[in-house]
Amino acid sequence: MRFLHFAFVLLASSALAQAPAAPDAIIARIEGEPVRMSDVLATAAEVMPAEMRGVPAEALLAMIPAEAMRQLIDRTITDRALVTAARRAGLDRDPEVRARLARAEAQELTQTLLQREVLPRVTDATIRARYDRDAGTTQAEDEVRARHILVPTEAEARTALADLNRGQSFEDVARRMATGPGSREGGDLGWFKRADMVPPFADAAFALQPGQLVPAPVRTQFGWHVIRVDERRRTQGPSFDDAREQIRQALLQEEVAGAVERLRGSVNIQRVEAPAAPAAPLVGTPPPAPAGRR
Repeated sequence: MRFLHFAFVLLASSALAQAPAAPDAIIARIEGEPVRMSDVLATAAEVMPAEMRGVPAEALLAMIPAEAMRQLIDRTITDRALVTAARRAGLDRDPEVRARLARAEAQELTQTLLQREVLPRVTDATIRARYDRDAGTTQAEDEVRARHILVPTEAEARTALADLNRGQSFEDVARRMATGPGSREGGDLGWFKRADMVPPFADAAFALQPGQLVPAPVRTQFGWHVIRVDERRRTQGPSFDDAREQIRQALLQEEVAGAVERLRGSVNIQRVEAPAAPAAPLVGTPPPAPAGRR
């Protein structure tokens, strides 16, 4: 059905040559039951771009290219024919099939109910309000962009530091000696906050100014590091555009949880205690004597 998706974006430039049928027009009969153009449009909704799903039926019929319409009609007829054959075979009365249909119906009802409860509450205005609320509590943080050379021993780290102090390129020394992350990139670690690194490394890096090397190698659980800071900056948190989708998802989760509580509370629920399981007989206990015997 990929052709259908791409065909829809051609719009009126590739429309049917003849006047389109009305949405209630009958285009086929299956076992005497009519298949209407509106059924074809329902099939089309499964493959058309989201931005076209709100187009009025009459306008949409004028936009669908002829080949796409032919495929849609054929698919609609095929789907209806298969459903008719399944009912004729009695599958709609099969207990397992009916149980699956009931579960699918329950899932669809639940999802639609939650969407109607939640989506009107998560708007551009509520997303912006949440961003403005949280922006006031976001603490500015320092970040540094640094390079490092990680080696297993202090002796190797001091050799690397001496080479750097003699004017050798940090990138060349890192590629030659380093074993840790970023060695192929000349030891570049990119931008990071203090909390992103283990304390000994972070303390050393954030004590440096751009262009400075650590005066001595720094030891962590990963080995020995030679560090140089290239840049520093102070961040104020993400912009609204960067944070928008994350805030939207958080609001959706909150609203779904609230809707579930509200809707559950609107329904009369009576819990019934499960009957206690019968006690198992004690091992070795003789069976009771038959009635009338002593």
